[in-house]
Formats: sequence, structure tokens, C-alpha cells
Amino acid sequence: MLLSSAVRKSLASPLSRQLMGQQSPLLGRTIISRAASVRLLDANQRLHHSQQQFTATKHFSSAAAAIQEEPASKPSPPPPPPAAASAVKEETPFVPSPERKYKHFQNVELTPAGVAIIRFDNPDKKVNTLSFALMREAQTMWEADIQSNSDIQSIVFTSAKESGFIAGADIFDISSVQDKSTLVPVIEEALNFFLHMKSKNVPMVAAIHGPALGGGLEWALWCDYRICTDSKATKLGLPEVKLGLLPGFGGTQNLPALVGVQGAMDMMLTGKNILPAKAKKMGLVDLVVAPQSLESVAIETAEGLANGSVRKSKPKKKSLINRLIEDTPPGQNLMWSKVKETVDKNTGGKYPAPYEIIDCVKYGLAHPGMEKFKHEREGFAKLAATKESEALIGLFDGTTQMKKLSSGAEPIKVKKVAVMGAGLMGAGIAQVTAEKGYDVLLKDRDDAAVGRGVSYMTDNWEKKCKRKRMTNYELNTNSSRVTPLSDHTESWKRHFAGADLVIEAVFEDLALKRKIIQQVEEVTPDHCVFATNTSAIPIADIAAPGEEVKRSENVVGMHYFSPVPQMPLLEIIPHAGTSDEALATAFAVGNKQGKTCVVVKDVPGFYVNRCLGPILSEVTALVKEGVPLDKLDKAMKNFGMPVGPITLIDNVGVDVASKVSNYLASADLGVRMGGGDLSLLSNMVEKGWLGKKSNQG
Repeated sequence: MLLSSAVRKSLASPLSRQLMGQQSPLLGRTIISRAASVRLLDANQRLHHSQQQFTATKHFSSAAAAIQEEPASKPSPPPPPPAAASAVKEETPFVPSPERKYKHFQNVELTPAGVAIIRFDNPDKKVNTLSFALMREAQTMWEADIQSNSDIQSIVFTSAKESGFIAGADIFDISSVQDKSTLVPVIEEALNFFLHMKSKNVPMVAAIHGPALGGGLEWALWCDYRICTDSKATKLGLPEVKLGLLPGFGGTQNLPALVGVQGAMDMMLTGKNILPAKAKKMGLVDLVVAPQSLESVAIETAEGLANGSVRKSKPKKKSLINRLIEDTPPGQNLMWSKVKETVDKNTGGKYPAPYEIIDCVKYGLAHPGMEKFKHEREGFAKLAATKESEALIGLFDGTTQMKKLSSGAEPIKVKKVAVMGAGLMGAGIAQVTAEKGYDVLLKDRDDAAVGRGVSYMTDNWEKKCKRKRMTNYELNTNSSRVTPLSDHTESWKRHFAGADLVIEAVFEDLALKRKIIQQVEEVTPDHCVFATNTSAIPIADIAAPGEEVKRSENVVGMHYFSPVPQMPLLEIIPHAGTSDEALATAFAVGNKQGKTCVVVKDVPGFYVNRCLGPILSEVTALVKEGVPLDKLDKAMKNFGMPVGPITLIDNVGVDVASKVSNYLASADLGVRMGGGDLSLLSNMVEKGWLGKKSNQG
């Protein structure tokens, strides 16, 4: 919980949430003293050593396991050239047949009215991605089945997969290329293919269900008409900036032309997803339909475009204000000034991708010919060669791998989740659980306490409704899944008899937590998993077999961060006796809740607070050496931290920071906590200087 609100505030913008971790070579040169910088570097090295020690646990995600088990001295195999990159990852050799001529596409279907239906579909993948192999095969398919076929009057691009349209480009094709400059001709070939498609001079319709992201949306932007479903799974976006890249298949040019410069910059600089209603309103799509009607409406629209009964899509008409901003020199100067100001604020100038995106759009507005696409692909290759992009792609890959658990154990089937404690933490856990379709039991000591928890959830859902992020139907459905209970509810034991997972979020008291386990074990089935949300107490102590705890193997730690609906991280902590099934169950539920699950060893501080402890210790040393607080914060933000340590302590409370630091100092971190003077924090607590909560600190 220590990072909670302070980190949340620092991650307010979409860019800031994604673009973190970039180190600056300027740390310690002019901002802090040489002694201080040496001390800080030493702390960082000890922190790295700390992380290496405690992550060696028997339960790893596949990514973590690979990192731990791979010998450091083993050289990496050279990456394949672009033409072979996708082939390396192909799992099943493809053999063409009359029933299936192409690996990445189903056979082209031609309707009696002359509508060619092209369905993306790679049977070896859960989702369609725009890979080098797909683009090569698309050219082959186009020449063989489309270009010379005079019976084709219009074309519909859609997906045969329920999982979505195209989830984006295959970033591992990009990362496998050692010389990034060779990406320029590869992208040029793809762009020439899109132009070649247009030269057929027949209307093209993109029929989108599910994600159309990155290269998938760029493909749709080359079409004459875009239709998407109103499904919650449907989302459109250009998230390349989150990988340190830019849209390279014409996106920086085609999107502003369609939705206006301001709307396009907002999409590309944040990488955010656009939902169907918003996409229709801003002109990104022309029509929104029910999923069941998508293909039939797309075919009917394609016929209408061919015979003239349906007009081709046109850019959304700009309002007078937007014309003044986007189409006049004074307005453009003001717009670009504000855009740069926002990017500077959100990135600290550390990430080149947003600036390259701005440059590409400005260049395209000044150079309306084909040169703008050349400038774009050169910018893409330049960004692909940066260490920032390499790091962000690695972060994306790691996050993706963290969704998998290396253990082969099957989680139990969870239908009902009980949450003990209806405070902000417990209510937040109940909220994200109910939103994902679980039946939820929310229990506290009395009706007033549980009522406050229910009000917290209802208020959050009502805010989502006002912001059009949730419908009233969804609000009512979520509310109906939550059953409020208290110690005075006579039927609470009967309700708990059907619980598959119990998550406690009560005070940090070992005796209390063990007492709750005893109560829960008396009324729940044998398979029920018990998860404790402790932030500091060892899971082994909570789960120790004894009079209170009989099913120790079912106990696991699930440490959420506050506010739970906003904070993505979830630490999952098995003790030595936790069963693989209990761990797999906690992991599966956490994933479904939308959390980034990290499985860590049962050691003091777990992961986050264990990393933070040595930093807090070094902060006290730097402060005692006379380093100004604002310069210390600035140095650490310049280093890449999302928020400075002084601001962090001020927000979470000096008392909390002191308690955590002293706890870790007395634990097993040894010299890693010995560099500072923690009495500085203790003295502040004695004087009542607790930070923002007391307006002193």
C-alpha cells in the first residue's frame, strides 16, 4: 500500500503510466553532491542485489523463470533477417490446399453482387497480428485473387476470429531486426501494397469487431469505409507510442486527415483506445452495428458503395473553432505549442517517440505528396533503433509473459468470491471482482461499515456512467452481484458455504488474520482458497498450521495497491506450503480482475516495499548531508522515477514510511538498509510532522 496515492497522482496521464523507467546520464552531475551521488549509486546497486536474492522462488511466471535460469555468459543467437523473422515463430508448417490456400487468410469469398470478402485468420494464433509474413502473403493473395478479377466490384476486410480484427503489428518482427535501417524498405514495400490496393479503384470496407490496434487500424484507415461493432471488446487505437515507436503504415498522415489534427494527436500521443461510440462521434468509423449484423451490413454497404447508393466516407466536418485552430497559422502555432508543452510535462523530455510523431504530422501538413510517407517510415526506423523503444518493447513483452504462470496446475473454478473487510481496500477489491462477472460477498463487522463499502463502489460506478465508461445496465448488473453481509447477518455462514475464494482486507494484525481464517475454514468448502491482503506480515506466519489454521496449503498472499480500481499491480505471495492449485487460482482471478500479477517470494516487504526500503534509507542520508529536498526529487525524477521520494513520503505519510523502513531495517535486508539514518523519520513522527495528512513535514 505504500506507493498508493502518490504513485497514482504521478501516473495521471496515459503517457506517464506507460513511459517510465528511462535512466538519465545527468543524475548526480550538477544536482547533488559527488558524495551523495556515489551513495545513491551504491544504494541502487544494493537494491539490484536485493531484487536478485528474493525473486528466487519456486513459483515464477515464464518470463521470470527464463531470466533466472538463463546463464549470463550464454550468447544470444543472432536475430533472423526481416524476411525470416516470422518464419522463425511459425509453429505449424503451412501446406496450401484448395480448401485453404493461405496461411493468414481464409480463401477469398465472392458474393453474387461482386463483393470480395477477405477474412484475416491465422489458425496458429489466438489473435491476428500484422507480421512480415502476413504482408508478403497479402501481396500474393491480392495478385492471385483480386487485382485482375473484373468481377470484383467492392471488397470487405474482416476477421474470422471472435478475438478481434487485427491486434497490431508483430513487434517481435521489429525487435528481431538487428539493423533497424533495413526496416525502411520493408515498410516501403508494405506502403506500396496499400497504394496498390487503392489502385484497384473499387470501394473497400473494413468490418471491425474486437481490437483494431496499431497496424490493424492503419489497414482500416486505407479503406473507404469503416464499420465496427458496439461490443465492449471493440476498441480502436494507435498505441505505438507506448513501445517508443510511431504508426509506420501511413497512420501519422491518414488519421489526421480523417479525424482532424487535434483528435489524431490525442490518439497517437497517448496511445489510448477509442470505444465504438466515441469512434463514431469523432469520425473514425462511419457506422456502429451489433456484432451479429457486422458482416451482412458490411457486405450491403460495399454493394452500395459500388452502385452509388452509399457515399464514401469523408473527413468529419470541422467546427469553426477547430478550423481556426487547425487551418490558420496563428491557430496552428498555438496548437503545436500546447501539444509540445503537454508532451514535455508528461515525458520530461525523456522519450523521443512523441516528438517524432509531432514532427511527422507537421511534415505531412507541409508536404502533401508522397514524401510525407517516406519521412514517416524513416522516423519509424530511427525510433526502432533507440534504447527507449528497446526497453519499452521488453517491458511490453515482460508484462505479456507475466499473464502466464509456469506451473502446470489448474486453478479451481471460481464463481463466488468473498471479501472480508469493506474499507477502501476491501471495497475496491470487491468492485473490480464484481465488474469481471464474479458473485461477491462483502462482509464487515457491522451494517454501517459494509454500507460505506457498498456506497464507495456505487459512487465509482455512477462516476463511470457519467463519463460514458459504463451503462446503467452494467451498473445495475454489477450491483446485483454484490451481497453485503455483516457479523449480524444471520445467513452469512450460509452464503460463505458457496465461496470458492476468500480475500481478507482487514487491519495488519497477525492474530486477527488467523482468527478470520479459523472462522472462514469453519464455513467454507475444503477447496476454498484463502488470500490475505497483508502488506508486511509474512504469509508463512499467517498460514502456520495450528489451532486457527487447518488448511494451510490453501493460504496465499494477494497484495493489492490502493486505490484498487486504478492501480494495476498485484503481488501474489505463496508461502512454502502453498499448493500449486491455490497459487494458480489466485493468479487466474488476479488476471481476470485486470491486474498485472507478479509472483514473489514470502520475504519482508515482498516486492514493491522491499525495493522501496533501501531508497527511503538513502533518502535520509542525502537529506542529512544537506541535499535540498526539491533537488533530490528532481534528480530522481530525472533518473526515471515517476515521482520523487520526498513527494512520495509526503503523500503516503511520514509515519507510514517510518514504520515500513524500520520494519525492513530489522528484517533480512542487512547492509542494504544501513546507509541512512531512519531516526530522522522517527523524530518527525514524534513531532507530528506526518506530511500532507497533518500539513507538516
